[in-house]
Amino acid sequence: MCLAVPGRVLRTAEVDGALMAEVDFGGVRKEVCLQYVPDAAVGEYVVVHVGFAIQRLDEASARETLATFERLGLLEEEFGDGFALAARQLDTPEGAER
Repeated sequence: MCLAVPGRVLRTAEVDGALMAEVDFGGVRKEVCLQYVPDAAVGEYVVVHVGFAIQRLDEASARETLATFERLGLLEEEFGDGFALAARQLDTPEGAER
């Protein structure tokens, strides 16, 4: 199964003609292509599927989605500890400040 996972845009840059972003999944950072959502801004949440941001998402929905994925065991099954940790960090008061 391939999940689309929400993450927060930390920075954007053009790389070899493609709009890219560094996206934080609660501590796990990945480079993501923004070509499908070129108006995504730093600080916003995007839904990422196989390395591409496919839509913007509000923070509350991002947190709810990550928490639900974790409860169902989908993050651990799909991605291992790094993404499960991301969901736990976003669900804590400390993570709420992000």
